[in-house]
Amino acid sequence: MITPDPVRLRRRSIRWKGYDYAQAGGYFVTICVQDRACLFGEVVDGAMRANAAGLMVAEAWAALTQRFPRVAPDVFVVMPNHLHGVLFLRDGDAPSAVGAPLVGARVSDDRITVGDVVGAFKSLTTLEYGRGVKTLGWPRFVGALWQRNYHEHVIRDEVSLERIHDYILDNPRRWAFDRENPNGTPNNDRETPWIS
Repeated sequence: MITPDPVRLRRRSIRWKGYDYAQAGGYFVTICVQDRACLFGEVVDGAMRANAAGLMVAEAWAALTQRFPRVAPDVFVVMPNHLHGVLFLRDGDAPSAVGAPLVGARVSDDRITVGDVVGAFKSLTTLEYGRGVKTLGWPRFVGALWQRNYHEHVIRDEVSLERIHDYILDNPRRWAFDRENPNGTPNNDRETPWIS
């Protein structure tokens, strides 16, 4: 019997090495549906029309602060097969506008990380989506609702935050060129327009 080599099976981390994802700041997050299945609605004439599943995902994202008091969801969009959103992790009562360390900020005892928040969001929405499959006839998913992992970008300044807001809000209009659109024609000229 052949035993798998655990070193070869280990996934390479896509996180910023040495960065503390529990620190106060802003984070741009993208979470994709497994196999890019379009389960959350459709884009019509440049506008996202979320179905019941898409509305459930949007409500779960907006309600993250109820589960995690340090988390403040900001601008987000649910697309047919992914979600783009900005999360702020707060230290104390005030949200920070960027992901870089705050001068003089005390580290919270609550060590919740961006990964913890995304993991809880995925679990909650997978559970709710499964209920929708059973009771409301939503399309089934194969294996997992969400892809493993997620994409993130630490927001370093207000200019970057503004560009990310524009990118998120403009995402439905650019759906035909989105690399996540299984029927689209990706335009890779500027993969990360929020980075200067």
